[in-house]
Amino acid sequence: MAGAGGDGETVRNKKVVLRRYVTGSLTVGDMEVITSAVRPRVPPGTPAPAVMVKNLYLSCDPWMRGRMTKHDDGDDVALATDFALGEAMVNYTVGKVVDSTHPGFAAGDLVWGMSGWEEYSLVTQPAETLHKINYPNLPLSYYTGVLGMTGLTAYAGLFEVGKAKSGDTVYVSAASGAVGQVVGQLAKIAGCYVVGSAGSDEKVALLKTRLGFDDAFNYKAEAGDLAGALRRRLPGGGGIDVYFDSVGGATLDAALLNMRLGGRVVVCGMISQYNLEEPEGVRNLVSVIAKRVRIEGFSVFDHFGAYARFEREMAGHLAEGKVAVVEDVVEGIDAAPGALVGMFSGRNTGKLSVAVAKE
Repeated sequence: MAGAGGDGETVRNKKVVLRRYVTGSLTVGDMEVITSAVRPRVPPGTPAPAVMVKNLYLSCDPWMRGRMTKHDDGDDVALATDFALGEAMVNYTVGKVVDSTHPGFAAGDLVWGMSGWEEYSLVTQPAETLHKINYPNLPLSYYTGVLGMTGLTAYAGLFEVGKAKSGDTVYVSAASGAVGQVVGQLAKIAGCYVVGSAGSDEKVALLKTRLGFDDAFNYKAEAGDLAGALRRRLPGGGGIDVYFDSVGGATLDAALLNMRLGGRVVVCGMISQYNLEEPEGVRNLVSVIAKRVRIEGFSVFDHFGAYARFEREMAGHLAEGKVAVVEDVVEGIDAAPGALVGMFSGRNTGKLSVAVAKE
């Protein structure tokens, strides 16, 4: 299948690599953008099947931080293998197939999935890591977020793990972020009362207006009494049925004090802890006993069997205007390191991605 350019033609391939393993806060200097040359075809001799992808968008996600610290072999805290120094970092991308030796992928196919943070990526197990884009009429950037991994994370966590149902009170932390904004809107569609927290008054306003949350608060302004701030937003002084946690730390502590009998805590992430050399403890675990609370962590990798159903449902919600999408798209691969670092201080609003090339 023909790729871009002739067999002998090479093109530039910028890539974001990890310069050193990180302890403490991530900095732009921990990464580097380097330039190499690549033939935009599957190299001769590559074990079939494989595809060459031209990346259009790179997804920025908090979980990448865990792969930037060196872990000991057998360390069960690591979510995935560490990034290799000097090689392109890996995460979800949206791209276009330019060459393929896989019968299920052809040049010109639009795909999303796991590949390198670079302009061109060779994917050697495409059936396991790439998904064809079934709704190309929608913005392709949506497949880094609401129609991709982050959207599926929200869907699976809320319904398959949290068992949210009509009438439940749902609390969402990091609610204006990529996953949180989808969780809140899906919960509203399901008939739940939804409270969110975010890190600025502007983000709180966004939650209560454009995203349709019933109530929300600025956790930074309420840092002295997070539990009380949360309690005041719950309907009728009641408790939380489902807490979708992407923050951990003090926010998790506050939520535990406000859980309803038989409540469920869905642990998606702990962004407040990723840059700490010594993680914070959780003080209010006695509430788990008194209120019979179930706390369950999950990984989206265990729920890709639900993706086809999720994509179909979410595309329907988008077409009907039931789900609003808030994106923060940064232009150019050179801006990727700064974008990723800024995410940990809340610089972005909504799903953060990097536009690498025009479709």
